[in-house]
Amino acid sequence: MAHAAHCDHDHEHDHKPGPTAVAHELAAAEARCAAAEQKLTAPRRRVLELLLETGQPAKAYDLIAAFGADGKPAKPPTVYRALEFLEKQGFAHRIESLNAYVACRMGEAGHDAAFLICDCCGATREVDPSAAKGIADAGALAGYAVSHVTIEAHGKCADCQA
Repeated sequence: MAHAAHCDHDHEHDHKPGPTAVAHELAAAEARCAAAEQKLTAPRRRVLELLLETGQPAKAYDLIAAFGADGKPAKPPTVYRALEFLEKQGFAHRIESLNAYVACRMGEAGHDAAFLICDCCGATREVDPSAAKGIADAGALAGYAVSHVTIEAHGKCADCQA
């Protein structure tokens, strides 16, 4: 992910997982899909693989461009359908403020999400969304049936504050 225009210092943190970690997470996703009687088709698996390899939020059009191993981009509906499936199954989240998608690091299907987003370097970290329960409770008091909550907090990571 590119640094923000006002980010003028070096960043030493690398958020990309190694090939072993990606393979482990793909295997876990396949097992979860099998247990839920869902199919992790080749396009769905490829999009999840790209999200895992990136390690940070990725825009759909970046995923489309990187999709083909032979250098050919995917057709947009292929990637968007895969992203929809991955979100529904809890393998990915959409970060609205960035208009991007990120692989879920919490390892559980269909949970609320909370993200810390560095406005300087773009580092994004998924954290425990304990505040989501309070939002859902407030919604219930107001007569809403909250189906899911995604919290996005912007600021500067520890490296960018230094």
